[in-house]
Amino acid sequence: MKTVIRLRMSSHDAHYGGQLVDGARILGLFGDVATELLILHDGDEGLFRAYDNVEFLAPVRAGDYIEAEGEIVAVGKTSRKMTFVARKVISARPDISESAADVLDPPIVVVRASGTCVVPLDLQRKG
Repeated sequence: MKTVIRLRMSSHDAHYGGQLVDGARILGLFGDVATELLILHDGDEGLFRAYDNVEFLAPVRAGDYIEAEGEIVAVGKTSRKMTFVARKVISARPDISESAADVLDPPIVVVRASGTCVVPLDLQRKG
């Protein structure tokens, strides 16, 4: 089971010089993806327990469009193992103008991660 969200990083997301977006913002997107996956799979938001791997691979800046994808790769009685990938699909081009941007083909992978979510106790008892 997979799901994808896409959104534009705003100037409010920029945390560092050069309009660089904090990596924690992308992890927040993965949290939203995990929540949707758990609702689709279990009918409940569940709880994200831990990341077991996170790789920050390329910078993200304000104005970039990010696509965050998640997939449930293993289903246990009390947990769900998930993998995530975030791709930059549009890159802001402030060097040209404030509104210029490039569509990236292929997109650039900016973050990869994997982690585990837990199922609420009442759903565990039903299973």
